[in-house]
Amino acid sequence: MRRTALAALCIAAAATAGLTGCQPGQDKADSSTSAAGASAESGTPAAKKEAFAGLTGGEIAEQATKATTGASSLRMKGDIPDDESGATISLDVLLNKKGECAGTIGMGGKGKADLIKAGDVVYMKFDEAFLREQSEGESKADTDAAVAMLAGKWTKSKATGEDAKEFEDFCDLGTVLDGADGADSDASRGKAATVDGVPAITLHEKDGKERYTLYVATEGKPYLLRIDSTAGADQGSVAFSDFDEPVPTGKPSGEILDLDALGG
Repeated sequence: MRRTALAALCIAAAATAGLTGCQPGQDKADSSTSAAGASAESGTPAAKKEAFAGLTGGEIAEQATKATTGASSLRMKGDIPDDESGATISLDVLLNKKGECAGTIGMGGKGKADLIKAGDVVYMKFDEAFLREQSEGESKADTDAAVAMLAGKWTKSKATGEDAKEFEDFCDLGTVLDGADGADSDASRGKAATVDGVPAITLHEKDGKERYTLYVATEGKPYLLRIDSTAGADQGSVAFSDFDEPVPTGKPSGEILDLDALGG
């Protein structure tokens, strides 16, 4: 399952790319700038009082960066292209700054793996479709044996093990967001939108051929709610929610297969 762990790390990097995009310059505030084609939810009426009145897009992005990187935990959910496999990786994980995480990871719509990292232990549960996808190139006998042993069962291994150590960084929110703080932004303001019912303002950033649309909450703390990569090599979308919520890191119930013990 090592490839999947590495792919998940790539998602984390892509998810924070919009926070650290183009750095020089700032556009003046302009609430008339049109939103990108991939808007969150259309038809939402504008707020009675303009959010972030008088602020540039860069200044709004700075507030969003400060609020988001200040969260003790958050949920990342999205679908991101994986350059290595050519497939699309799906991610729905709640993680915190203690290095704990819980959620699901999928590859190209072909199955999923449930994940819990608590302390120095990683628990994972793979479905049959996921195991067969990840076993591509292996013999049918080996693949069938892996499915028989692992499918639908919780496994555990130390986070420092070869196949699990990649989660050390992926499950640490501080590491995932490292480098996002302190960067200037030249984002331009877009229209009002909503993300899962939360009012937001859109911001648009450019980084070479890459194009990003950012959605920033206009009520409560100005959290970054979503990033859409709308042009360039790695188009995809990642949403952020459940800020400062506890990560459910309880040990799974029932039988747990110890992969370290099986490895010898």
